[in-house]
Amino acid sequence: MFANYDEAINWIHSRLKFGVKPGLKRMEWFLEKYNHPEENLQIIHVAGTNGKGSTISYMRHMLMEAGYKVGTFTSPYIELFNERISVNGQPISDEAMLSLVNEIKPYVEQIEQTELGSPTEFEVITMMMYLYFGKYNQPDFLLLETGLGGRLDSTNVINHPLLSIITNVGYDHMNILGNTIEEIAAEKAGIIKSGVPVFTAIENENGIQVVKDVAKRKNAPLFIYGTDFNIVKHQLHRNGELFSLETSSYVYDDVLITMKGEHQTKNAALAISAIDYLKRKNIVNINEMQLKTALEKTNWIGRFEKVYDNPEVIIDGAHNIEGIESLVSTLKRHYGNRNIHFLVSILNDKNYEEMIHLLTRIATSMHFTSFDFPRAAKASELYSVCELGNKSYSDDWVEKIQNLLKIYENRGDDLIVVVGSLYFISHIRNYFYEKNNWKNIPL
Repeated sequence: MFANYDEAINWIHSRLKFGVKPGLKRMEWFLEKYNHPEENLQIIHVAGTNGKGSTISYMRHMLMEAGYKVGTFTSPYIELFNERISVNGQPISDEAMLSLVNEIKPYVEQIEQTELGSPTEFEVITMMMYLYFGKYNQPDFLLLETGLGGRLDSTNVINHPLLSIITNVGYDHMNILGNTIEEIAAEKAGIIKSGVPVFTAIENENGIQVVKDVAKRKNAPLFIYGTDFNIVKHQLHRNGELFSLETSSYVYDDVLITMKGEHQTKNAALAISAIDYLKRKNIVNINEMQLKTALEKTNWIGRFEKVYDNPEVIIDGAHNIEGIESLVSTLKRHYGNRNIHFLVSILNDKNYEEMIHLLTRIATSMHFTSFDFPRAAKASELYSVCELGNKSYSDDWVEKIQNLLKIYENRGDDLIVVVGSLYFISHIRNYFYEKNNWKNIPL
Protein backbone atom coordinates (compact mmCIF):
# COMPACT_ATOMS: atom_id res chain seq x y z
CA MET A 1 0.00 0.00 0.00
CA PHE A 2 1.25 3.47 -0.84
CA ALA A 3 1.06 6.11 1.86
CA ASN A 4 0.88 9.18 -0.39
CA TYR A 5 0.16 10.43 -3.88
CA ASP A 6 3.80 10.85 -4.94
CA GLU A 7 4.59 7.22 -4.15
CA ALA A 8 1.57 6.12 -6.18
CA ILE A 9 2.48 8.25 -9.21
CA ASN A 10 6.11 7.11 -9.09
CA TRP A 11 4.90 3.51 -9.16
CA ILE A 12 2.77 4.24 -12.24
CA HIS A 13 5.70 5.91 -13.99
CA SER A 14 8.02 3.04 -13.08
CA ARG A 15 5.99 0.96 -15.50
CA LEU A 16 7.34 2.93 -18.45
CA LYS A 17 10.13 0.33 -18.51
CA PHE A 18 7.62 -2.15 -19.96
CA GLY A 19 7.23 0.05 -23.04
CA VAL A 20 4.32 -0.31 -25.47
CA LYS A 21 2.70 -3.74 -25.61
CA PRO A 22 -0.30 -3.67 -27.98
CA GLY A 23 -2.99 -6.14 -27.01
CA LEU A 24 -6.16 -6.47 -24.98
CA LYS A 25 -5.74 -9.65 -22.94
CA ARG A 26 -4.34 -7.97 -19.81
CA MET A 27 -7.15 -5.40 -19.87
CA GLU A 28 -9.76 -8.10 -20.36
CA TRP A 29 -8.30 -10.07 -17.45
CA PHE A 30 -8.48 -7.04 -15.17
CA LEU A 31 -12.02 -6.03 -16.15
CA GLU A 32 -13.22 -9.57 -15.56
CA LYS A 33 -11.86 -9.34 -12.00
CA TYR A 34 -14.01 -6.24 -11.44
CA ASN A 35 -17.13 -7.62 -13.11
CA HIS A 36 -16.79 -5.31 -16.12
CA PRO A 37 -17.24 -1.75 -14.80
CA GLU A 38 -16.98 -0.46 -18.40
CA GLU A 39 -20.41 -1.90 -19.12
CA ASN A 40 -21.95 0.71 -16.81
CA LEU A 41 -20.84 3.56 -19.07
CA GLN A 42 -22.19 5.44 -22.10
CA ILE A 43 -19.03 5.87 -24.13
CA ILE A 44 -18.01 7.83 -27.20
CA HIS A 45 -14.76 6.27 -28.41
CA VAL A 46 -12.34 8.53 -30.34
CA ALA A 47 -9.33 7.48 -32.42
CA GLY A 48 -7.22 9.30 -35.02
CA THR A 49 -3.76 10.58 -35.79
CA ASN A 50 -4.50 14.19 -34.85
CA GLY A 51 -7.46 16.12 -33.45
CA LYS A 52 -8.68 13.62 -30.86
CA GLY A 53 -8.22 15.97 -27.90
CA SER A 54 -9.85 18.95 -29.61
CA THR A 55 -12.81 16.89 -30.82
CA ILE A 56 -13.32 15.54 -27.31
CA SER A 57 -13.06 19.02 -25.86
CA TYR A 58 -15.78 20.30 -28.22
CA MET A 59 -18.08 17.43 -27.26
CA ARG A 60 -17.35 17.86 -23.56
CA HIS A 61 -18.24 21.54 -23.63
CA MET A 62 -21.47 20.91 -25.54
CA LEU A 63 -22.60 18.16 -23.18
CA MET A 64 -21.68 20.21 -20.12
CA GLU A 65 -23.55 23.25 -21.45
CA ALA A 66 -26.61 21.02 -21.69
CA GLY A 67 -26.20 20.03 -18.05
CA TYR A 68 -24.59 16.61 -18.34
CA LYS A 69 -21.82 15.17 -16.20
CA VAL A 70 -18.97 14.28 -18.58
CA GLY A 71 -15.98 12.09 -17.93
CA THR A 72 -12.92 12.29 -20.17
CA PHE A 73 -9.88 10.09 -20.62
CA THR A 74 -7.13 11.76 -22.64
CA SER A 75 -3.38 11.58 -23.15
CA PRO A 76 -0.76 12.74 -22.74
CA TYR A 77 -1.23 15.28 -19.98
CA ILE A 78 0.00 18.86 -20.32
CA GLU A 79 -0.10 20.35 -16.82
CA LEU A 80 -1.18 17.69 -14.33
CA PHE A 81 -0.92 13.91 -14.55
CA ASN A 82 -4.41 13.72 -13.01
CA GLU A 83 -5.99 15.58 -15.94
CA ARG A 84 -5.91 12.35 -17.96
CA ILE A 85 -8.93 11.25 -15.88
CA SER A 86 -11.29 14.21 -15.50
CA VAL A 87 -14.93 15.01 -14.77
CA ASN A 88 -16.38 18.15 -16.34
CA GLY A 89 -12.85 19.31 -17.08
CA GLN A 90 -11.66 18.92 -13.48
CA PRO A 91 -8.85 16.42 -12.92
CA ILE A 92 -9.34 13.53 -10.53
CA SER A 93 -8.18 14.36 -6.97
CA ASP A 94 -4.85 13.19 -5.57
CA GLU A 95 -6.77 11.25 -2.92
CA ALA A 96 -8.84 9.40 -5.50
CA MET A 97 -5.74 8.65 -7.56
CA LEU A 98 -3.97 7.22 -4.52
CA SER A 99 -6.99 5.10 -3.63
CA LEU A 100 -7.24 3.70 -7.17
CA VAL A 101 -3.56 2.80 -7.31
CA ASN A 102 -3.76 1.01 -3.99
CA GLU A 103 -6.83 -0.87 -5.16
CA ILE A 104 -5.40 -2.16 -8.44
CA LYS A 105 -1.79 -2.79 -7.35
CA PRO A 106 -2.51 -6.28 -5.93
CA TYR A 107 -4.14 -7.25 -9.23
CA VAL A 108 -1.18 -5.90 -11.18
CA GLU A 109 1.14 -8.01 -9.05
CA GLN A 110 -1.13 -11.00 -9.56
CA ILE A 111 -1.23 -10.74 -13.35
CA GLU A 112 2.54 -10.33 -13.46
CA GLN A 113 2.81 -13.91 -12.22
CA THR A 114 0.78 -15.21 -15.17
CA GLU A 115 1.74 -15.80 -18.80
CA LEU A 116 0.07 -12.45 -19.65
CA GLY A 117 2.98 -10.56 -18.13
CA SER A 118 3.37 -7.07 -16.71
CA PRO A 119 0.90 -4.30 -17.59
CA THR A 120 2.38 -1.16 -19.12
CA GLU A 121 1.99 2.34 -17.70
CA PHE A 122 -0.85 3.12 -20.12
CA GLU A 123 -2.64 -0.12 -19.29
CA VAL A 124 -2.48 0.67 -15.58
CA ILE A 125 -3.89 4.16 -16.14
CA THR A 126 -6.63 2.73 -18.35
CA MET A 127 -7.50 0.16 -15.68
CA MET A 128 -7.79 2.98 -13.13
CA MET A 129 -9.99 5.01 -15.46
CA TYR A 130 -12.48 2.22 -16.10
CA LEU A 131 -12.64 1.45 -12.39
CA TYR A 132 -13.10 5.11 -11.40
CA PHE A 133 -15.82 5.92 -13.92
CA GLY A 134 -17.52 2.54 -13.89
CA LYS A 135 -17.61 2.01 -10.13
CA TYR A 136 -16.99 5.18 -8.14
CA ASN A 137 -17.89 8.31 -10.10
CA GLN A 138 -20.16 7.40 -13.00
CA PRO A 139 -20.69 10.20 -15.53
CA ASP A 140 -23.60 10.60 -17.90
CA PHE A 141 -21.15 10.21 -20.77
CA LEU A 142 -17.52 9.13 -21.05
CA LEU A 143 -15.43 10.60 -23.87
CA LEU A 144 -12.70 8.06 -24.40
CA GLU A 145 -9.50 8.76 -26.34
CA THR A 146 -7.34 5.95 -27.63
CA GLY A 147 -3.69 6.06 -26.65
CA LEU A 148 -2.16 4.52 -29.76
CA GLY A 149 -3.91 3.17 -32.84
CA GLY A 150 -7.22 1.58 -31.98
CA ARG A 151 -7.51 -2.12 -32.73
CA LEU A 152 -5.08 -3.22 -30.00
CA ASP A 153 -5.26 -0.08 -27.87
CA SER A 154 -5.90 -0.64 -24.16
CA THR A 155 -9.13 1.37 -24.31
CA ASN A 156 -10.60 -0.92 -26.97
CA VAL A 157 -12.20 -3.41 -24.59
CA ILE A 158 -15.67 -1.91 -24.85
CA ASN A 159 -18.27 -3.79 -26.87
CA HIS A 160 -21.13 -1.31 -27.19
CA PRO A 161 -20.08 2.37 -27.27
CA LEU A 162 -22.68 4.94 -28.26
CA LEU A 163 -20.52 6.14 -31.14
CA SER A 164 -17.08 5.63 -32.65
CA ILE A 165 -15.18 8.61 -34.06
CA ILE A 166 -12.06 8.48 -36.23
CA THR A 167 -10.76 12.02 -36.68
CA ASN A 168 -8.19 11.45 -39.42
CA VAL A 169 -5.33 9.22 -40.51
CA GLY A 170 -1.71 10.28 -41.02
CA TYR A 171 1.82 9.00 -40.79
CA ASP A 172 2.66 8.64 -37.11
CA HIS A 173 3.82 5.78 -34.85
CA MET A 174 4.62 3.88 -38.04
CA ASN A 175 6.90 1.46 -36.18
CA ILE A 176 3.76 0.13 -34.47
CA LEU A 177 0.80 0.96 -36.70
CA GLY A 178 2.23 0.31 -40.17
CA ASN A 179 3.99 2.05 -43.04
CA THR A 180 1.03 2.83 -45.28
CA ILE A 181 -2.13 4.87 -44.85
CA GLU A 182 -4.14 1.70 -45.41
CA GLU A 183 -2.35 -0.14 -42.60
CA ILE A 184 -2.70 2.79 -40.20
CA ALA A 185 -6.36 3.27 -41.12
CA ALA A 186 -7.02 -0.40 -40.43
CA GLU A 187 -5.62 0.01 -36.92
CA LYS A 188 -7.77 3.09 -36.28
CA ALA A 189 -10.81 1.31 -37.71
CA GLY A 190 -10.30 -1.38 -35.09
CA ILE A 191 -12.51 0.65 -32.74
CA ILE A 192 -15.54 0.17 -35.01
CA LYS A 193 -18.08 -2.12 -33.34
CA SER A 194 -20.95 -4.11 -34.77
CA GLY A 195 -23.93 -1.86 -35.44
CA VAL A 196 -22.36 1.20 -33.75
CA PRO A 197 -22.43 4.44 -35.82
CA VAL A 198 -19.06 5.80 -36.97
CA PHE A 199 -18.18 9.43 -37.71
CA THR A 200 -14.95 10.33 -39.49
CA ALA A 201 -13.15 13.26 -41.07
CA ILE A 202 -10.58 11.14 -42.91
CA GLU A 203 -10.01 12.70 -46.33
CA ASN A 204 -7.40 10.34 -47.77
CA GLU A 205 -9.29 8.15 -50.26
CA ASN A 206 -7.37 5.00 -49.42
CA GLY A 207 -7.92 5.55 -45.71
CA ILE A 208 -11.63 6.19 -46.24
CA GLN A 209 -11.99 3.00 -48.25
CA VAL A 210 -10.50 0.95 -45.42
CA VAL A 211 -12.98 2.45 -42.95
CA LYS A 212 -15.86 1.91 -45.38
CA ASP A 213 -14.93 -1.74 -45.74
CA VAL A 214 -14.74 -2.31 -41.98
CA ALA A 215 -17.98 -0.41 -41.32
CA LYS A 216 -19.78 -2.41 -44.00
CA ARG A 217 -18.47 -5.70 -42.63
CA LYS A 218 -19.67 -4.77 -39.14
CA ASN A 219 -22.97 -3.27 -40.30
CA ALA A 220 -21.98 0.04 -38.67
CA PRO A 221 -23.66 3.20 -40.06
CA LEU A 222 -20.91 5.47 -41.42
CA PHE A 223 -20.99 9.29 -41.59
CA ILE A 224 -18.17 10.91 -43.56
CA TYR A 225 -17.05 14.54 -43.52
CA GLY A 226 -17.63 16.08 -46.93
CA THR A 227 -20.36 13.60 -47.80
CA ASP A 228 -22.77 13.16 -44.91
CA PHE A 229 -21.93 16.38 -43.08
CA ASN A 230 -20.16 19.37 -44.54
CA ILE A 231 -18.82 22.81 -43.65
CA VAL A 232 -20.20 25.68 -45.73
CA LYS A 233 -19.58 29.45 -45.69
CA HIS A 234 -16.30 29.15 -43.79
CA GLN A 235 -14.58 32.48 -43.16
CA LEU A 236 -11.89 34.01 -41.03
CA HIS A 237 -13.13 35.72 -37.85
CA ARG A 238 -11.16 38.09 -35.64
CA ASN A 239 -11.70 35.69 -32.74
CA GLY A 240 -11.19 32.44 -34.63
CA GLU A 241 -13.22 30.66 -37.32
CA LEU A 242 -16.83 31.23 -38.43
CA PHE A 243 -18.69 28.61 -40.44
CA SER A 244 -21.98 26.86 -41.03
CA LEU A 245 -22.43 23.09 -40.85
CA GLU A 246 -24.89 20.97 -42.79
CA THR A 247 -25.74 17.62 -41.24
CA SER A 248 -28.17 15.05 -42.59
CA SER A 249 -31.00 16.67 -40.66
CA TYR A 250 -30.13 20.28 -39.85
CA VAL A 251 -28.07 23.33 -40.77
CA TYR A 252 -26.15 25.03 -37.98
CA ASP A 253 -25.57 28.57 -39.22
CA ASP A 254 -22.86 30.97 -38.06
CA VAL A 255 -20.96 28.70 -35.70
CA LEU A 256 -18.02 30.51 -34.06
CA ILE A 257 -15.04 28.65 -32.63
CA THR A 258 -12.13 30.43 -30.99
CA MET A 259 -9.68 27.59 -31.62
CA LYS A 260 -7.97 28.78 -34.77
CA GLY A 261 -7.33 26.81 -37.93
CA GLU A 262 -9.19 25.04 -40.72
CA HIS A 263 -8.40 21.72 -39.05
CA GLN A 264 -10.29 22.89 -35.97
CA THR A 265 -13.40 23.53 -38.01
CA LYS A 266 -13.25 19.87 -39.08
CA ASN A 267 -12.80 18.74 -35.49
CA ALA A 268 -15.76 20.91 -34.49
CA ALA A 269 -17.82 19.52 -37.38
CA LEU A 270 -17.14 15.98 -36.18
CA ALA A 271 -18.14 16.89 -32.64
CA ILE A 272 -21.32 18.73 -33.68
CA SER A 273 -22.38 15.93 -36.00
CA ALA A 274 -21.88 13.33 -33.28
CA ILE A 275 -23.89 15.31 -30.74
CA ASP A 276 -26.53 16.10 -33.38
CA TYR A 277 -26.91 12.36 -34.01
CA LEU A 278 -27.35 11.64 -30.29
CA LYS A 279 -29.89 14.46 -30.13
CA ARG A 280 -31.90 12.95 -32.99
CA LYS A 281 -31.87 9.60 -31.20
CA ASN A 282 -33.18 11.29 -28.00
CA ILE A 283 -30.04 10.31 -26.11
CA VAL A 284 -28.95 13.93 -25.62
CA ASN A 285 -31.17 16.95 -25.02
CA ILE A 286 -29.39 20.09 -26.23
CA ASN A 287 -30.63 23.18 -28.03
CA GLU A 288 -28.82 25.19 -30.69
CA MET A 289 -28.01 28.08 -28.36
CA GLN A 290 -26.37 25.76 -25.85
CA LEU A 291 -24.42 24.09 -28.62
CA LYS A 292 -23.09 27.36 -30.07
CA THR A 293 -22.29 28.82 -26.65
CA ALA A 294 -20.30 25.71 -25.77
CA LEU A 295 -18.30 25.74 -29.01
CA GLU A 296 -17.32 29.37 -28.56
CA LYS A 297 -16.08 28.56 -25.04
CA THR A 298 -14.05 25.55 -26.08
CA ASN A 299 -10.29 25.51 -25.84
CA TRP A 300 -7.69 22.76 -25.62
CA ILE A 301 -4.49 23.50 -23.79
CA GLY A 302 -1.25 23.23 -25.69
CA ARG A 303 -2.93 23.50 -29.08
CA PHE A 304 -2.36 26.86 -30.76
CA GLU A 305 -2.61 28.47 -27.35
CA LYS A 306 -1.51 32.01 -26.60
CA VAL A 307 0.47 31.99 -23.34
CA TYR A 308 2.20 35.40 -23.28
CA ASP A 309 1.48 38.92 -24.51
CA ASN A 310 4.75 40.86 -24.88
CA PRO A 311 6.13 39.42 -27.03
CA GLU A 312 3.19 37.36 -28.17
CA VAL A 313 3.91 33.66 -27.66
CA ILE A 314 1.87 30.77 -29.03
CA ILE A 315 2.50 27.14 -28.09
CA ASP A 316 1.37 24.23 -30.23
CA GLY A 317 1.87 20.51 -29.73
CA ALA A 318 2.21 19.69 -33.44
CA HIS A 319 4.35 16.55 -33.32
CA ASN A 320 3.96 14.96 -36.74
CA ILE A 321 3.88 16.09 -40.36
CA GLU A 322 0.09 16.51 -40.51
CA GLY A 323 0.14 18.55 -37.32
CA ILE A 324 2.89 20.81 -38.68
CA GLU A 325 0.96 21.31 -41.92
CA SER A 326 -2.10 22.41 -39.95
CA LEU A 327 0.01 24.77 -37.83
CA VAL A 328 1.61 26.36 -40.89
CA SER A 329 -1.79 26.80 -42.52
CA THR A 330 -3.24 28.42 -39.38
CA LEU A 331 -0.30 30.79 -39.00
CA LYS A 332 -0.67 31.86 -42.62
CA ARG A 333 -4.41 32.49 -42.11
CA HIS A 334 -4.19 34.44 -38.87
CA TYR A 335 -0.63 35.81 -38.69
CA GLY A 336 0.43 36.09 -42.31
CA ASN A 337 1.74 39.64 -41.83
CA ARG A 338 3.96 38.83 -38.82
CA ASN A 339 7.61 37.86 -38.41
CA ILE A 340 7.46 34.31 -37.06
CA HIS A 341 10.22 32.93 -34.84
CA PHE A 342 10.02 29.21 -34.07
CA LEU A 343 11.40 27.48 -30.99
CA VAL A 344 11.38 23.75 -31.75
CA SER A 345 11.97 20.51 -29.88
CA ILE A 346 11.00 17.19 -31.47
CA LEU A 347 11.36 13.55 -30.50
CA ASN A 348 14.04 11.63 -32.35
CA ASP A 349 11.64 8.98 -33.66
CA LYS A 350 9.68 11.56 -35.68
CA ASN A 351 10.35 12.68 -39.25
CA TYR A 352 11.81 15.90 -37.93
CA GLU A 353 13.70 16.81 -41.12
CA GLU A 354 10.47 17.15 -43.09
CA MET A 355 8.71 18.87 -40.17
CA ILE A 356 11.47 21.48 -39.92
CA HIS A 357 11.43 21.97 -43.69
CA LEU A 358 7.71 22.79 -43.56
CA LEU A 359 8.24 25.32 -40.76
CA THR A 360 11.08 27.11 -42.57
CA ARG A 361 8.70 28.03 -45.39
CA ILE A 362 7.09 30.69 -43.19
CA ALA A 363 9.86 31.27 -40.61
CA THR A 364 11.77 34.47 -40.08
CA SER A 365 14.09 32.60 -37.73
CA MET A 366 14.39 29.05 -36.37
CA HIS A 367 15.67 28.10 -32.92
CA PHE A 368 16.19 24.57 -31.64
CA THR A 369 16.44 23.10 -28.18
CA SER A 370 16.03 19.87 -26.25
CA PHE A 371 14.61 18.77 -22.89
CA ASP A 372 14.96 16.02 -20.34
CA PHE A 373 13.23 13.13 -22.05
CA PRO A 374 14.73 9.85 -23.29
CA ARG A 375 13.50 10.23 -26.87
CA ALA A 376 14.13 13.97 -27.28
CA ALA A 377 16.30 14.79 -30.29
CA LYS A 378 19.46 16.78 -29.63
CA ALA A 379 19.22 20.45 -30.44
CA SER A 380 22.31 20.22 -32.63
CA GLU A 381 20.72 17.44 -34.71
CA LEU A 382 17.62 19.53 -35.38
CA TYR A 383 19.79 22.57 -36.15
CA SER A 384 21.89 20.64 -38.65
CA VAL A 385 18.94 19.72 -40.91
CA CYS A 386 17.50 23.25 -41.04
CA GLU A 387 18.25 25.05 -44.30
CA LEU A 388 17.28 28.52 -43.02
CA GLY A 389 20.21 30.84 -42.49
CA ASN A 390 18.77 32.68 -39.48
CA LYS A 391 18.93 29.86 -36.93
CA SER A 392 20.40 28.93 -33.55
CA TYR A 393 20.39 26.11 -31.02
CA SER A 394 20.87 25.51 -27.31
CA ASP A 395 20.27 22.41 -25.20
CA ASP A 396 19.06 24.67 -22.39
CA TRP A 397 15.45 25.41 -23.30
CA VAL A 398 14.90 27.79 -20.38
CA GLU A 399 17.86 29.92 -21.42
CA LYS A 400 16.69 29.88 -25.02
CA ILE A 401 13.09 30.98 -24.31
CA GLN A 402 14.31 33.70 -21.95
CA ASN A 403 16.65 34.98 -24.62
CA LEU A 404 13.91 35.06 -27.26
CA LEU A 405 11.53 36.88 -24.91
CA LYS A 406 14.17 39.52 -24.28
CA ILE A 407 15.01 40.00 -27.96
CA TYR A 408 11.42 40.40 -29.18
CA GLU A 409 9.88 42.32 -26.29
CA ASN A 410 8.04 45.45 -27.45
CA ARG A 411 8.28 44.37 -31.10
CA GLY A 412 4.66 44.04 -32.17
CA ASP A 413 5.41 42.60 -35.60
CA ASP A 414 7.20 39.60 -34.12
CA LEU A 415 5.56 36.36 -32.97
CA ILE A 416 7.23 33.50 -31.10
CA VAL A 417 5.79 30.05 -31.79
CA VAL A 418 6.93 27.16 -29.62
CA VAL A 419 6.25 23.85 -31.33
CA GLY A 420 6.98 20.15 -31.03
CA SER A 421 6.50 17.27 -28.67
CA LEU A 422 3.57 17.57 -26.27
CA TYR A 423 5.97 16.53 -23.51
CA PHE A 424 8.08 19.59 -24.35
CA ILE A 425 4.99 21.80 -24.61
CA SER A 426 4.09 20.68 -21.09
CA HIS A 427 7.41 22.06 -19.81
CA ILE A 428 6.96 25.31 -21.72
CA ARG A 429 3.41 25.80 -20.48
CA ASN A 430 4.50 25.25 -16.88
CA TYR A 431 7.20 27.89 -17.40
CA PHE A 432 4.62 30.45 -18.53
CA TYR A 433 2.21 29.33 -15.83
CA GLU A 434 4.73 30.50 -13.26
CA LYS A 435 5.84 33.55 -15.26
CA ASN A 436 2.24 34.76 -15.67
CA ASN A 437 1.42 33.92 -12.04
CA TRP A 438 -1.77 32.21 -13.16
CA LYS A 439 -3.99 31.58 -10.15
CA ASN A 440 -5.60 28.52 -11.70
CA ILE A 441 -4.50 26.22 -14.46
CA PRO A 442 -6.82 27.06 -17.37
CA LEU A 443 -7.92 23.71 -18.82
